[in-house]
Amino acid sequence: MPWTLERCRNLVRPALTEAVGRLHPWAAEMTAHALGWDVPGHPSGTAGQGKGVRQALTVLGAEAVGAPAAVAVNGAVAVELVHTFSLLHDDIMDGDETRRGRPALWKAYGTGPAVLAGDALFALAVGVLAETPGPHATTAVRKLTAALHDLVRGQADDLLFESRPWYGPEAVGRTEYLAMAEAKTGALLGCAVALGAVLGGAEPATVAALDRFGRHLGTAFQAVDDLLGLWGSPRDTGKPVHGDLRRAKKTLPVLAALESAGPDARRLAALLADPGPLDADRAARAADLVARAGGRDAALAEATRHLALADACLTDVPLHGTATAELRALRAFLLGRRG
Repeated sequence: MPWTLERCRNLVRPALTEAVGRLHPWAAEMTAHALGWDVPGHPSGTAGQGKGVRQALTVLGAEAVGAPAAVAVNGAVAVELVHTFSLLHDDIMDGDETRRGRPALWKAYGTGPAVLAGDALFALAVGVLAETPGPHATTAVRKLTAALHDLVRGQADDLLFESRPWYGPEAVGRTEYLAMAEAKTGALLGCAVALGAVLGGAEPATVAALDRFGRHLGTAFQAVDDLLGLWGSPRDTGKPVHGDLRRAKKTLPVLAALESAGPDARRLAALLADPGPLDADRAARAADLVARAGGRDAALAEATRHLALADACLTDVPLHGTATAELRALRAFLLGRRG
C-alpha cells in the first residue's frame, strides 16, 4: 500500500507544487510548512509530509472507472488543498500546537496568518478544480462544495459536543457521533474518490457508490484517529497524546466505554466529572479506564464494521480490477495505521 501512496503522490506533486506557487509568497511559505515541506527556519518534523491518502483516492477513483490517472490530477490537488485548509483551521479551533511533528501553523506563524493561509487554500482549491480541462469541471466543483458543506457541519457538531456532558440525557450518543464523523471526515474522503470518478466520466450510480465507499472509509478513519489520540505514539502521529481527552472532545472510545455501564465505566464517569484539570496523570488513568471498560475494542470494532461496509460499496457497480484492488488495500492499510 505505501507504494500506491508514493505513486499517487509522485503523480500529483508537480501540479500541487505549481498550484502552491500561485499563492502570495507568504501564503505559499505557510502552505509549504503545513504540507510538511522544508521551509527555511521551519525544517520538517519527525512525521514529515502527510501520506497523501486523499489524493491517492482521487487518482484511484479515476482508474477504477477506466480513466487514465492524469485526468484526476486537478481533483487530487484540490482535495489535498482542502484537506490542508481544514487542518489549519482545525488546529486553531482545537488549540493543537503540533502537526506532523512540527509546530502547528498557527503556533509557528500566528493565528491570523494561519486563518489567512487556510482561506487562500480554500480559494485556490476551487480555482484549480474549476480549471480542469474537459466537460466535467462544473460537476466536480459542485461535488467539492457539497462535501465542504458537510465538513463544516461535522466540524460544528464536533465543537458543540465538547460543551455537552459525558453522561446523562444530554450526553452525546454513538449515533450522533457517527453522523458527525461521517460529515467531518467521511465527506471529504468520499468526495476525493468520487471526484476521480466524475473527472473520469463515470455514471452517476458509480460516482455515488464510490462516494459511499469513501464516507464509510472516513468514518473508520476517524474511529482509528480517536484510538491514536488515546494510545498512539506522538512520534508516529506528530501530535501529543491525550489532547482530545483533556479538551473533553467526545471521541468514540470514551463514549463506548461510558455506555458499557460496568464498574470501570462508573470510575471513568466519576473521573471525568471531577471539575479539576485533567493533568497528565489523570488523563493516563482515564485512558486506562477507557480500555478496561471496553472502549478501545468497541472503537476498533466500529472501524472494522465501516471498513466492511466500504468494501461492499465496491461490489455495487462495475469497476476496473487493479484500481479496485488498490482501493481495498488502502481500506485495510487505514485500519492498521499508527499515525
